[in-house]
Amino acid sequence: MKNFRMSVVGLLGVTLLVTGFTGVQTAAAHEAPQGGKAPLRALAERADLRIGTAVDMAALGEDTTYRRTTGREFNSVTAENVMKWEVVEPARGTYDWSGADALVRFARDRGQVVRGHTLVWHSQLPGWLTAGVADGSIGAGELRGILRKHVTTEVKRYKGRIQQWDVVNEVFEEDGSLRNSIWLQKLGPSYIADAFRWAHAADPKAKLFLNDYNVEGVNAKSTAYYELAKRLRAEGVPVQGFGIQGHLAIQYGFPGDVAGNLARFERLGMQTAFTEVDVRMILPADAEKLATQATYFRGLLDACLGARSCKSFTVWGFTDKYSWVPGVFAGQGAATLLGEDFGRKSAYGAVREGLAEGR
Repeated sequence: MKNFRMSVVGLLGVTLLVTGFTGVQTAAAHEAPQGGKAPLRALAERADLRIGTAVDMAALGEDTTYRRTTGREFNSVTAENVMKWEVVEPARGTYDWSGADALVRFARDRGQVVRGHTLVWHSQLPGWLTAGVADGSIGAGELRGILRKHVTTEVKRYKGRIQQWDVVNEVFEEDGSLRNSIWLQKLGPSYIADAFRWAHAADPKAKLFLNDYNVEGVNAKSTAYYELAKRLRAEGVPVQGFGIQGHLAIQYGFPGDVAGNLARFERLGMQTAFTEVDVRMILPADAEKLATQATYFRGLLDACLGARSCKSFTVWGFTDKYSWVPGVFAGQGAATLLGEDFGRKSAYGAVREGLAEGR
């Protein structure tokens, strides 16, 4: 299936290690990158854009180059895994905020904003929850209360410190029908509006997003989101943003009418954002493939820069050393801006040039 992104980022067996954060701002955080040129974040700020990355907390704690690059190049960060439900509440009523807290501190000390990812998803749920639903010990009424508590607890904890939240993630199938998740099965479609209302009550200033993959252009899936957002906003539900993940692959064509897709959400009065951009390829990589990859990154970035509503462009990791892609798509990879050795690829140059040209 074209550009299919399996929702198994957290199933790769990554151990989340959080170590060594002092909370002290260092000069290295904003040092000039190789070649003496301004980092991406400096160019993005001139273009009125947040340039972000998903952050692997184990790498952040252990890899000095990774940590330095994260602080230097980006003015926005997203937790790759440590804000997901299976991590923050591994046992019912027992919370582990260590990874999420560490990322928020890291961002604060480096002048970065944080995107919260994600509150309601069908994947990476804690075992106690899925087992209870499966065996019937958690019924629909209790499940709704559990979901409300989860959303409220997490959003309140980071009130004032999260700029945007992915409130509901991946709720539609490719044909535009609602995903048959445990939330839809047990609670019906009203869970979507409920989650937004609960999140808004917990932090009225955070911008609240729908988020999904394969919605870059105008298609059945993105149209389903458009109709959902239109209806919910008419009902007064605080749906304020549409997040386009941007997981692409060069063996498939570039999505059609990306600018038109952004424009229709903008007409609803919503913000838009690219939230998880990477561009994979069948390995081995070569110069031609890397050049094509660069055009895909640039195509999404240009669409964002061309839309007044798009204020955030986040890549799903910036170095192939820690990319999730090879562990999920056999024989594919090289999906990020930097190589495994942190060397710049053509894609980095394309993004840099696009930011330099600005809006």
